Amino acid sequence: MPPNSRHRMLATVLTTAAGLTLASPLPAHAHADAGRGAPAGSCDPAAVLGRMTDAEKVGQMVMAITHDGPDGMPDEQTRRSIQELNIGSVITSEPRTPELAARYSNQVQRWAAGTRLGLPLLVSGDFEFGTTHNVREGTTPLPNAMGLGAARDPQHARAAAVITAAEARAMGFHWNYAPVADVNTNPRNPIIGVRSFGEDTGLVSRLTQAQVRAYRAAGVVATPKHFPGHGDTEHDSHLGLPTVAYDRATLDRVHLPPFRAAIDAGADAIMTAHVVVKAVDPTLPATLSPKVLTGLLRGELGYRGLIVTDGMDMDAIDENWGTREATVMAVKAGADVIMSTGEYATHVDAVGALLDAVRSGELPRTRVDESVRRVLELKCKYGAFQRRYVSPRAAEKVAGNAAFQRRALEMGVAATTLVRNDGGVLPFDRRARERTLVAGVVQTEQLARAVDAVAAGPVTSWQAATTDPTDAEIAEAVRRARDADRVLVATYSSKTLPEGQAELVRALQATGKPVAALATGLPYDIESYPDVRAYVASYATTARTQRVDMTMHRAAAEVVFGRQPGGRLPVSIAGLYPYGHGLRY
Repeated sequence: MPPNSRHRMLATVLTTAAGLTLASPLPAHAHADAGRGAPAGSCDPAAVLGRMTDAEKVGQMVMAITHDGPDGMPDEQTRRSIQELNIGSVITSEPRTPELAARYSNQVQRWAAGTRLGLPLLVSGDFEFGTTHNVREGTTPLPNAMGLGAARDPQHARAAAVITAAEARAMGFHWNYAPVADVNTNPRNPIIGVRSFGEDTGLVSRLTQAQVRAYRAAGVVATPKHFPGHGDTEHDSHLGLPTVAYDRATLDRVHLPPFRAAIDAGADAIMTAHVVVKAVDPTLPATLSPKVLTGLLRGELGYRGLIVTDGMDMDAIDENWGTREATVMAVKAGADVIMSTGEYATHVDAVGALLDAVRSGELPRTRVDESVRRVLELKCKYGAFQRRYVSPRAAEKVAGNAAFQRRALEMGVAATTLVRNDGGVLPFDRRARERTLVAGVVQTEQLARAVDAVAAGPVTSWQAATTDPTDAEIAEAVRRARDADRVLVATYSSKTLPEGQAELVRALQATGKPVAALATGLPYDIESYPDVRAYVASYATTARTQRVDMTMHRAAAEVVFGRQPGGRLPVSIAGLYPYGHGLRY
């Protein structure tokens, strides 16, 4: 069976189980309101391009973050971005529910329909672990990429993409900034971490390719990122400019293969990294480097799709070049779409800088036309002209439905990794009326709720005020442990585990109660408390700890209380456990 047929079959199975269709029907008014310049059902990029002014063209090359009013809907500045700046695509802020997200998408599309040419927007989201990444209520939380790497099965990666695509399209989104194709070779990477499938190039390549194909078949633009690789950095590009010093052979052998696999799978968009890759360009970050974007990506790798930058207000770019200069530099380097994620003034600057560069001759019109044609072709290919509006009621029905939730939990259990279990500490007996203390530093109450759902006995929770517990806090946790029969202590790190957490684990183990440690972020935490007798990794929490992944908390609770874990380490834990290690009960 051809790959696309398999993906469509998977989509059909998942959506049929939920009683759903992947694409919601258009409202009755959609065809009449689809835009004067490109009627619904027709799509001719060359004809549209021929009618566009310079201002309309450069507007299509800017993707702007939206801003909200008190009602949670897009505000007047967002309308101005669309109707006065001719913005071609948006990334929404964070609409709270699927119903609101659908109404939100419809509103920005109505504003776009009111422009001279009436071109539809590409509506995008950062949905790395499902649409819950941005739409927090009523959607399906999915494992982070490292969890899918631990599960090892491309079928899980494909299913995650299909569920994300179904929910995204129902809410009016066409474009997802996933999968993460970075190979996380640096355990101290502060920003990629569990967002990566793992440290093995082959694994990352296979799962990246599987997700790109699944997204394309399900009707959503996949965007492998961050080219040519953000996995070996020690600095967060949101806060500074990272540099990687490995040689060209390492780049070719370790970091480029996932992007080659994505291109082979037909990726229609690729996102740039705000990282200086010295082996290619020792001076400029990839986003601004002709050597990286035109020379390497388009020239050597033969990529012909759309190149989108990462957020240009990130400090790696903004603090060094500023919006106007960096915007023009990125397009001259080879980028097609500039991601403008700041205030309205930054959208004005981005569009204005491009327009000035065109009028001065700094940017040739032929170069601009190349990028605008790619944007228009993407809108045609992914149905933005034909399916401009969505049904809020259908969005509520699709997102977070029971079939998707069940499938997500299966993935979560397959991802959860039992790393150590000396003396048979685990599993805890779910039928015993024993008292369980859940202690931790982030999301402890949510984890305790997941434990309470599977344990017959009473469950209490305790959480430190920060991620580095004080001696007094540790003493309080120990006091509470004395009233419990068993303890689940959750640690969290996005880079290096704070010493207070390691001391918390040691102190709780010293009580003599059965203690299991659960790493809810990076799986390397056991390096700091190697004597713990039972250790589980769930890969649940990224550096943005405000994201609550109840799927992975439920999966971890199920495993701690006896469900067979499926995960194997997608990274090595230096000196302790090799890549691929994972125990079973």
